[in-house]
Amino acid sequence: MKITLKELVVFALFGGLMYASKILLEFLPNVHLLAMFIVTLTVIYRKKALYPIYTFIFITGILNGFSLWWIPYLYIWAVLWGVTMLLPKNMPSKVQIFVYPIVASLHGFLYGTLYAPAQAIMFGLDFKGMIAWIVAGLPWDCVHGISNFFSGFLIVPFIAIIRKAQKTTKLS
Repeated sequence: MKITLKELVVFALFGGLMYASKILLEFLPNVHLLAMFIVTLTVIYRKKALYPIYTFIFITGILNGFSLWWIPYLYIWAVLWGVTMLLPKNMPSKVQIFVYPIVASLHGFLYGTLYAPAQAIMFGLDFKGMIAWIVAGLPWDCVHGISNFFSGFLIVPFIAIIRKAQKTTKLS
């Protein structure tokens, strides 16, 4: 996955923008634009979307500490990227406006479940303990899923803006 200098700059900017957007919305627990950014960038850049995603992850670790909570970040966001990669590339726009928010929303609803295996391994939870951890987090996962659904409606317009910017600046 060779990248150009322009892509390197764009990916670094998106990684920083993802982190900044998360920090700016921290006053609302589990409400952020990360799923919107990840789906958008994956639709546009496909495999190369991993660059801004992991830039965001490493900025988060550098600025917030590489602690145990950070370890699941190494795979949780890649799950959303992978699911988005499985979606058809040429999906009609009338379908996109519903599919992308649903995918983002499902990731939010499943966030605690995706996080739980790492928690179980790191903290020695058995299966029942892991399930209890998931159940305890369900209210927050509901907030996460609902907010991802609504922010998901920004995906199609954001895709259009980035594609227009690519044409005017000749970014690939």
